[in-house]
Amino acid sequence: MIDEATLLALLNSAPVIDGVRTDELADPDRAERWLRANKIPARAEDAAILREARDLLQAVIRGDRRPSALKPLLEGVVSRPAITAGGRLTWTVDLSGARAFAVDAMIAWDELNRTRPGRLRACANDECALFLLDRSKSNSARWCSMSTCGNKLKARRHYQRARTVEN
Repeated sequence: MIDEATLLALLNSAPVIDGVRTDELADPDRAERWLRANKIPARAEDAAILREARDLLQAVIRGDRRPSALKPLLEGVVSRPAITAGGRLTWTVDLSGARAFAVDAMIAWDELNRTRPGRLRACANDECALFLLDRSKSNSARWCSMSTCGNKLKARRHYQRARTVEN
């Protein structure tokens, strides 16, 4: 099972840098480093599987696609139940590599969606492609980073208001 930070790493693996969208999973060298960093065997098809899962999850989180769009990624997936020493029920997915990682990412997304609905979302900056997990008490975080996206948008709004007043 992957944690929230790893889910965010997958969702944020296609950032906008200097106004250009990049994809860490599209470039073979960068994809290999990303896969190894996340303990996934670095095979060419693994990056493609993760790109598909990431793109679908991003679209679902943004509301561009329905959760049912994830269904093809779950075809043929089997999970086994087990009881831990502490008496807790756990489920293990019978997959390996990128496919297992993609399914675990969907499970992590589902868990967040059920336990903290609306907390995982896209950055409010239309020029940004990142996602954030709002941990604030008021659930009011809008930007992936206040120091980048938040300040840019606030400065832009201030400039536009100042220009409106001058005219």
